[in-house]
Amino acid sequence: MQVYVTVLGIIVAILVIAAILGKRNELKAEKYFRSKARRNWGKPSDIDIRENRRKAIPKYYENHIEESSIDDITWNDLGLDAVYDRVNYCQSGAGQEYLYYRLRTPMQTDDFDSFEKQVENFTNKEDMRIETQLIFAKMANYGKYSLYDYIGSLDDLKMPSRLPHIIADILILISIFGCFIKFEIFLLVIIACLLYNAVTYFIIKGDISPYIYIFGYINRMFCGIDLFKKIKDGTLSEETKVFFQYEKEIDSFKRGSWIILDPARLSGSGDAINMLLDYVCMFTHIDLFKFKSMYKFVKNHGQLLDDIVTGLGRIETEISVACYRASLDGKYCKPEFTEGATDYEALDIYHPCMTDPVLNSIKANRGVLITGSNASGKSTFLKTSAIAAVMAQTIHTVNASSYKAPLYRIYSSMALRDDLAGGDSYYIVEIKSLKRILDAANTGGNRIFCLIDEVLRGTNTIERIAASTQILKSLDHKNIQCFAATHDIELTELLKDSYDNYHFEGEVTDSDVHFSYMIKEGPATNRNAIKLLSIIGYDPKIVEDAQNMADEFTRTGIWQG
Repeated sequence: MQVYVTVLGIIVAILVIAAILGKRNELKAEKYFRSKARRNWGKPSDIDIRENRRKAIPKYYENHIEESSIDDITWNDLGLDAVYDRVNYCQSGAGQEYLYYRLRTPMQTDDFDSFEKQVENFTNKEDMRIETQLIFAKMANYGKYSLYDYIGSLDDLKMPSRLPHIIADILILISIFGCFIKFEIFLLVIIACLLYNAVTYFIIKGDISPYIYIFGYINRMFCGIDLFKKIKDGTLSEETKVFFQYEKEIDSFKRGSWIILDPARLSGSGDAINMLLDYVCMFTHIDLFKFKSMYKFVKNHGQLLDDIVTGLGRIETEISVACYRASLDGKYCKPEFTEGATDYEALDIYHPCMTDPVLNSIKANRGVLITGSNASGKSTFLKTSAIAAVMAQTIHTVNASSYKAPLYRIYSSMALRDDLAGGDSYYIVEIKSLKRILDAANTGGNRIFCLIDEVLRGTNTIERIAASTQILKSLDHKNIQCFAATHDIELTELLKDSYDNYHFEGEVTDSDVHFSYMIKEGPATNRNAIKLLSIIGYDPKIVEDAQNMADEFTRTGIWQG
């Protein structure tokens, strides 16, 4: 008996020491996080999103798509994944997914007062902001999973009977006491039951593993909601108070959840007491018993969970915007939305992902046609103009000294590709892309702001100019403002009554080409495509003959081979 008491005492001592060490590590991690958050204020985001996580981030958006949402073509044309990475300071899965949704859902009304109030609050109160960030850091994310991957598919999971595992656990308990009577026999029974539980545990765990991670995140969200009670801030409490109406439901989910969803275990802390708990669960299945009740909760409370993810995501998005603004060193503005006006006016506008950008300004109350030489900045300017509108209507922050414009629905047709799977050529893809903009203009809603790069580049010159002229004229619509870029200088004359002409240009020397990347009024007056052949080393005869052909066509209007 003395031996058993000694062994039990050693086990208890190990557990106590492990608990103390675990708590110490937790406190050290919190201290480090606070220090890092202070150091990183005003710096670009260092959030590293792994590829498997990136695939899950759009899931909240995909379950909340609105009529005015940025479609896939426009999102990819504008390179908004890179903009998302630049703006993203979110620690939690809810924050990351909601920020993505926010950037893809431009507001159609000027309703940013509450948003601005919270962003300013987080900007001005460092300690409160850091403690709130710490709460979200403890929530972490779902890894490669999203709550929305599973919340609608719980019926697909076949829950195994608990009876065999209950019988095995009862036999283990009986055999522990039986060891005092017939040690060898009952030890074999214990070993057999443990082996059975271990083998079946991994079989069952493989089927439910994604759900356990999702339930773990739900549990960490609920634990985080409790932590908000410790932050005494009137402005923040305006948003967090909504969570506490669900306290009864939250408590029912959390009760006993530590056995399967301890936040430290599922966030990967790996301390000794949680490693020991892993083995206890493997040999007894006590976590699987709790899993079934959690499964029923999630199945029956989908709307509650969506409301909580939305609320938490909105708060962390506000923190992210505060951090992003701080990193811009004052080089941003809050947009001014001009109801009833048609002018797009942006001063000192620049691309958010460029480290040393050239500032440009434009004011236009109708369509804009941009010409210019290759690589002179036309496409970048189109993207910058559109991104400014997106950011103005989503995070109320524009990379410019001033931005005034209506509230838009935003579309583009720029970086298109052949659709090999669908059997569509580049030209078919392009005309379908343009048609969707015209169709959208015929529906109700705010004015459309559309960006088109090299309209109809996928067909021959004569038909391209003819069709481009008519399509761009059709986009000169009371419900559309179109910015388009083209190499077809003929369009500047054909469309001068509908579009304002602007251009970019480059200065070509004998050995190099220099671009100012500054937008200028009027159509382009020079070309550089043939000169670039010489600069990169083409045979001089090729360059000379090409230039002679171009000069002859310019003089006579007839091609001479």
